[in-house]
Amino acid sequence: MADVAREAGVSGQTVSRVVNGRVNVDDATRQRVLDAMHRVGYRPNSAARALRNGQFHSLGVIMSTLATVGNSRTLNAIASAAVPRGYSITLMPVGHTTQGEVTGAFSRLNEQLVDGVVVLIDEHELDHSEIQLPHGLPVVVIDSNPRSDYPMVDTDQAQGAELATTHLLDLGHRTVHHLAGPRHSYAAEHREKSWRATLARHGRQVPEPLSGDWSAESGHTLGTTLARNPSVTAIFAANDQMALGLLRALHEHGRRVPHDISVVGFDDTDESAHFWPPLTTIRQSFAEVGRRAVDTLLTEITSGAHEPTSINVPTTLVTRSSTAAPPPRTPS
Repeated sequence: MADVAREAGVSGQTVSRVVNGRVNVDDATRQRVLDAMHRVGYRPNSAARALRNGQFHSLGVIMSTLATVGNSRTLNAIASAAVPRGYSITLMPVGHTTQGEVTGAFSRLNEQLVDGVVVLIDEHELDHSEIQLPHGLPVVVIDSNPRSDYPMVDTDQAQGAELATTHLLDLGHRTVHHLAGPRHSYAAEHREKSWRATLARHGRQVPEPLSGDWSAESGHTLGTTLARNPSVTAIFAANDQMALGLLRALHEHGRRVPHDISVVGFDDTDESAHFWPPLTTIRQSFAEVGRRAVDTLLTEITSGAHEPTSINVPTTLVTRSSTAAPPPRTPS
């Protein structure tokens, strides 16, 4: 900065004002300083400036896996919402959501000097009392159960499962079977509970659900069991990837979709419109979840306070060709 000041013929204080974007410098002087910065090759040290004013314009994201479609799309939505606001993203994946893993992730992010953290861990372990999220650091939790001390943003999982189940019942199916997600997942738990409640509310039998791991492979494996059951006419899969494997299993066993069995997924991935048949599914707005999470976190950062709010982003039913009325029952 001293070199810039000598080159421009101004004081070091004037250079500081220009570097920090202050308005009390006339246009001619500002341009002279900028030209001098260019000639001497000076670039402001953003890290040093951040240490002075306590704002780093960086957000941390702690997440358990990038393998699932939901997590990867949510991460993309967070970045899409944060970057236009002038914030960079530091990703900190954790292999196992134990106390040591999560605490270590927060410690590493503190070393990276982030202003706040989004936690994207769709597992029960996050709610265990021994995992303590840090005090004093703004935090927003996505896709989990609401904690009393932190804001939570999520898709309205219960609404989505109710829409899927009701759609199939309204078509005339006597009941709906469920291809559920993994037991450790809050999203899977919420979808399964809502599916059960919807069937009970309509006075229908609640079949035993089958639990997969979100993958198309698990959908295919469990779909083979469902395909062999002649009483199955409607299936709600907890995500589109498992629905994809399920569709293959039904085809391999000669069960036509939707003539013999109707299938509904969850997510509305880009590919679901191109499955065969095109998949009826529940659309969740990953972009809106990411935007609301970033908005909530930045409000915490700027205000220095947070409200332990719970924000649910609505879902919608997207009707395509994988659902229809059930086949006529054969007289006994």
